[in-house]
Amino acid sequence: MLARLLISAITGTILSMCLACSPNATPDQIRQKTAEETAAVKRDTKAVAEGLKDGLNNKRAVDLNKASKDDLASLPGMDARKADRIIAERPYANTHQLVTRRIISEDEYSQIQDRVVVNR
Repeated sequence: MLARLLISAITGTILSMCLACSPNATPDQIRQKTAEETAAVKRDTKAVAEGLKDGLNNKRAVDLNKASKDDLASLPGMDARKADRIIAERPYANTHQLVTRRIISEDEYSQIQDRVVVNR
């Protein structure tokens, strides 16, 4: 998805540059339009790079069947009490059992579903 965003930003810049080079445009207009589009690409590229950095810095997935209480409590919206309940209800066949066993709500599960796994 990030690559698609970067490609679309570059494509948009190239298209804008081509349109800016119309026969009726003066060199100053072309220079100004090119500067504006270059600034837009720089801004979009910076956003893509920050998104990549954030994605790479995310913590690894937490295994519900093996994680420590501290690892479980580090998940968004999780506290020590819920971590204790998760540990007490082990083992899990799938991550959604946190909801079906009424340990956490569906809303709480949606916050952590991408960060939890079940390995057997």
